[in-house]
Amino acid sequence: MRSDVMKKGLNRAPHRSLFKALGLEDEEINRPLIGVVNSQNDIVPGHRHLDEIAEAVKAGIRMAGGTPFEFGTIAVCDGIAMGHSGMRYSLASRELIADSIEIMAQAHPFDGLVLIPNCDKVVPGMLMAAARLNIPALVVSGGPMLAGKFDGRAVSLSNMFEAVGAYQAGKMTAHQLAEMENSACPGCGSCSGMFTANSMNCLCEVLGMALPGNGTIPAVTAARTRLAKRAGMKVMELVEKDIKPADIINEKSITNALRVDMALGCSTNTILHLPAIAREAGIALDLDKINEISASTPNLCRLSPAGKHHIEDLDAAGGIPAVMAELARKGLLEEEVLTVTGNTVKENIRGCRVLNYDVIRSIDNPYAPSGGIAVLRGNLAPEGAVVKRSAVAEEMLRHSGPARVFNSEEEAQQALMQGRINKGDVIVIRYEGPKGGPGMREMLSPTATVAGLGLDKDVALLTDGRFSGATRGASIGHISPEAAEGGPIAVLRDGDIINIDIPNCRLDVDLSPEELQQRLSSWQPPEPKVKSGYLARYAQMVSSAGTGAVFKK
Repeated sequence: MRSDVMKKGLNRAPHRSLFKALGLEDEEINRPLIGVVNSQNDIVPGHRHLDEIAEAVKAGIRMAGGTPFEFGTIAVCDGIAMGHSGMRYSLASRELIADSIEIMAQAHPFDGLVLIPNCDKVVPGMLMAAARLNIPALVVSGGPMLAGKFDGRAVSLSNMFEAVGAYQAGKMTAHQLAEMENSACPGCGSCSGMFTANSMNCLCEVLGMALPGNGTIPAVTAARTRLAKRAGMKVMELVEKDIKPADIINEKSITNALRVDMALGCSTNTILHLPAIAREAGIALDLDKINEISASTPNLCRLSPAGKHHIEDLDAAGGIPAVMAELARKGLLEEEVLTVTGNTVKENIRGCRVLNYDVIRSIDNPYAPSGGIAVLRGNLAPEGAVVKRSAVAEEMLRHSGPARVFNSEEEAQQALMQGRINKGDVIVIRYEGPKGGPGMREMLSPTATVAGLGLDKDVALLTDGRFSGATRGASIGHISPEAAEGGPIAVLRDGDIINIDIPNCRLDVDLSPEELQQRLSSWQPPEPKVKSGYLARYAQMVSSAGTGAVFKK
């Protein structure tokens, strides 16, 4: 066993004495030692209950003959961090999470790991650590929040952000806004739409790194607790059979993840995280492959914010196994890949079927013949940009309009709240990328305000930063190279005509090559926004969004 290096032999008597200081008996020390990585804290609603999940995991490990050791890592709530400087730390936390798990698992050589995330950057951070360490490991998340209920309809966090714009436009009263505020997020779990957290938790299943149900079983159910116990038992089987992440995460499983990503209409943030996970596994993943997969993958789901359904509805309709089974009907899955169940994808989805075709469309009757995400290129985004195509109104799939250029999210939000944005405008928010932000902030406030003002079918938004998974509308992010690295977005001016053609994956500014080059040659980088601390180091080390915003080698 891997842990023998710290517990076996005469020279390890001092080490064993420290284990006995924990109250362990020899029988416990001699068993496989399993690290349980818990990202619980009291400020993130998706993580508040993770101690209960961890206790269930540890019970499963003990039932299967192992000894669990729980340790923690950090987690940022993107919703609470949204709209202020705190959001700069969200994406940046991903690398710290991966590094901290590496440190703990190498300093104390565990035989296996169970990873307990729930929100946004914690899921990919833990998967990156698993791929890097390559010891038997699996993920069990805390599960999605139930949708809230307001005015006779299901609502979620994205509706709450949009309500701010609706109030500003006189479409809601202050009393109605307060009523929705009390109803939108009814309890613990990752926010209830197909936002980044739930996107990544679903894709954990598809990658083969989590048990079926991981992405969709609601947080507050007994079924979630039972899943956690099964995860604890299953890691012991992985240790016994020496099944490691490298046996599971490969080109075929990454392709499956992208397929289901497109079918579900996941958050654009998956196009940051999947390349980062692939890189840790030694797999190259370029943006062009993403468009190839998107072009041949029907979009089967329109979950909030793209539609009225929420993750609990997806679970009741058959969950991720049903979506995968539907794709497999047309030969769109790599079925002979191993998963943490010990079985192949083909074995896992055998007998699975769609239980509600309103939630999961038949592959013969999809919402669209192509996937939910598109990568755009052009003279404004030579290294790519990303849009959640399934959440864009038909009228905005092609759009030309004058640029309204802002050098920060706050400037753009102020212009929106003051009514200074007109129909047809293209809002450009720059210097918000991985390096320039720093930290590539999500910008749900401006996109939700556009929707709340009723302009989501008239106004586009572009940024070298990110948009939340809760965003809908023609919101194009991850523009690379970013402004802080002298990308074309840095030299846009008010009134420049921006041409968006999502069906043909194009994003261009109506400038001649000569004019564009002349502007770029006279551009000077601005002073860094943050000059000390972790973010200053992060800005120096981070690569572009087009490569997953990973640290440069």
